[in-house]
Amino acid sequence: MTAGRKRMKLFGTDGIRGKANHFPMTGEIAFEVGRAAAYVLGKKHGRNSILIGKDTRLSGYMLESALTSGICSMGMNVVLVGPMPTPGIAFVTRSLRVDAGVVISASHNPYDDNGIKFFSSDGFKLPDSTENEIEKAIFSARLEKIRPEGAGIGKAYRVDDAAGRYIEYVKSTFPKGRTLEGIKIVVDCSNGSAYKITPSVLGELGADVIPINHEPDGININADCGTAHPESMQRAVLEHKADIGIAHDGDADRTILCDERGEIVDGDKIMALCALDMKKDGKLKGDTVVATVMSNIGFELFLKKSGIKVIRTKVGDRYVVEEMISRGCNLGGEQSGHIIFLDYNTTGDGPVTALQVLSAMSRRQKSLSELASYIPIYPQVLVNVPVRKHGNTEDFPEIAAAVKKAEKKLKNGRILVRPSGTEPKIRVMVEGDNMDDITAIAEEIAEVIKLNMK
Repeated sequence: MTAGRKRMKLFGTDGIRGKANHFPMTGEIAFEVGRAAAYVLGKKHGRNSILIGKDTRLSGYMLESALTSGICSMGMNVVLVGPMPTPGIAFVTRSLRVDAGVVISASHNPYDDNGIKFFSSDGFKLPDSTENEIEKAIFSARLEKIRPEGAGIGKAYRVDDAAGRYIEYVKSTFPKGRTLEGIKIVVDCSNGSAYKITPSVLGELGADVIPINHEPDGININADCGTAHPESMQRAVLEHKADIGIAHDGDADRTILCDERGEIVDGDKIMALCALDMKKDGKLKGDTVVATVMSNIGFELFLKKSGIKVIRTKVGDRYVVEEMISRGCNLGGEQSGHIIFLDYNTTGDGPVTALQVLSAMSRRQKSLSELASYIPIYPQVLVNVPVRKHGNTEDFPEIAAAVKKAEKKLKNGRILVRPSGTEPKIRVMVEGDNMDDITAIAEEIAEVIKLNMK
C-alpha cells in the first residue's frame, strides 16, 4: 500500500522505469498507478476507458494484470490489445477514442527491466503536469475514500483486431500506386512487439522479407539484437544480398537501418535524407527539422547548406514532439532512431520511419547507400557510465573540472555530459575531428565520473 508513504519520484523522461518486481516496477505500484491514472484521467476527460498494450517481456503479464485491476477498481474500463508497438498503441488510442493509452515496455533495455508510460486521448505522451498529478495521487490517501461498488466497478475486454488496424494504417503512409516488389529487406524485430507487424506491412506491400529475431520468448527481447546490437542485421543483409536492413528496438518506436553494403544509417542520417526528400516535394513544413543536443554537428551543417534549419532540444522524444508542435514542424527525432513524422503519428514510429525511407528510395530511384552518402558525420564517441548516486554531474566539482579541462584539449568539437532519463547511467558524448583523441577524452571524463558517483 503506497497511500500515506513519503512521496517519491516515479516518472522520468519516458514514464516509469525500473527492474521488474523491484520498486517501482512491482505489481503493487502498478496497481496504484492504475488507480491514480483512472482517477486523474477519468476526471479530466469524463469518458470511461483506458487502453493497455505491452511489449514481449515476461513481466508484462504481471504489470498488465496489476494495472488492469487498479483501473477497474476505480470504475473505469480497460481495453487490452496485447503485444503491440508503442506507436501502434498511440494510433489505436486515438482510433478507439479512449481516455488514455498505457504502454508496458522498457524500450531498448534488457528483458528484466520494464516500464509504464502513458498517452493522452489524442495519442501524445502525457505532459509533466499530468504525470505529477498522477504521482501525487499515488502517494496520497485520497483514493482510499473512492471505492466504486457493484455495477460501478470497471471491466476489461480485448480488441482482437488492433494489430490489423495499425498494419493497415502504416501501409497507408506509403505512396499509392507504388509497391516494394523486387526489394529484398532484412527486418530485425529485436524479439519485441513488432515481430509480426513490420514483416506483415512490408510483405503486404510486395517486398521479399527476411525476418530475424522474430521469435520472442519473454526473455530474449533486445538480447544481442535490434537497434542496440545491429550486427546480426548487418550480417544478414550481406548474407542475403538484401537491398536494406531495418532494425527496431523492443517497442518499435526506434528504427536504425543499414544499406546494401552493411553500413549503418542512424537516426541523424535518416532524418537528413527524409528532410531532403520532403523539401524537394514541398512537404517539409517551415524547412525545419527538430533534433536533440545529441545529433551530430555534421548532420546540422549539411542540412544548413541544403536550406534546412535545425532546432535542438534536450534529449527525449517527448521534448522533440513538444518543440515540433510549438513551431509547426512535421519532422523531428533523435540520433538513436526515434523519428517523428507528425503527419502520420504522434510519437516515434519505427515501421512508419522504415516506409518513409523506402518511399524516398523509390521516388529518387537510388539505393540507401547513395542517399546516405551525401551526409557527412563527424567522429563521435558515446560512453555510458553506470552510477549509483543520483544527481546532476554539475553538482560534483571534480567532474565539472574534468569537463572544463577536456574542453580546452578539444580544439574543434563539443562535449556533452548528461544523466540518462531511462537508466542509472551518465552519458558522455564527445565529438571532434580525430577518433583517437575524442575516445581518450571521453574515457578520461568517464573515469572521473566513476570515482565520484559510485
